[in-house]
Amino acid sequence: MPSQSQLRSQVRAAGRKIEREMNSELNRIQNKLERDANVAARKAQRDFNQKVRASRPSVSYTVTERAYLEPVRAMAAEQAQVHPERRDIFLCHAWGDREGAAAELHDLLDSYGVDVWFSEKDVALGTSLIRAIDKGLRMSRIGVVLMTPHMLESLANEGVAEQELSALLATERVIPVAHGISYDQLRAESPLLGARAGLTSDGVSLVDIAVKIANAVRPE
Repeated sequence: MPSQSQLRSQVRAAGRKIEREMNSELNRIQNKLERDANVAARKAQRDFNQKVRASRPSVSYTVTERAYLEPVRAMAAEQAQVHPERRDIFLCHAWGDREGAAAELHDLLDSYGVDVWFSEKDVALGTSLIRAIDKGLRMSRIGVVLMTPHMLESLANEGVAEQELSALLATERVIPVAHGISYDQLRAESPLLGARAGLTSDGVSLVDIAVKIANAVRPE
């Protein structure tokens, strides 16, 4: 008959065996749940991407636009790999466009699956506008500068938009969009920005512009 010491040893051994088996089973269940969750997440992303693609109208590009947007697309993809936590776009706009062209462009980009930092929606009441903009710039992969008559006026008056623009021009991650102005006017007010090809709404709608930006920064 086993002694009490032997019985205790057997009980401990049995307990350790049960614990190992339980841990193994828990690990198996956890791994299965993680695999199932990853499969579900990928399926949800594919379904979302299909809806996004279906929602984007087809657009035609000029040779200049293709040449300009291709490196932007590469930079956006690289940024997405290195900084997945960042927003797709920082939308730089003049105060006078906040309820007009800027809001329209934001809503179009949002409908095409682009994550846009837009001051009208991302700056809470009582928050320092300058500090919020600084954070928005830092936490966005690509900057879109909506150049309009209001923006030209803001730059001439050295308003907040000029500070945003100066920060964006310090990087290569910028897409200028001329809307309601010519590139000659843009170059006259901002030679650095005007030297970039960018996009123009001359002859096309903001829908076309939004699709081209979406295809560049989130080519789903």
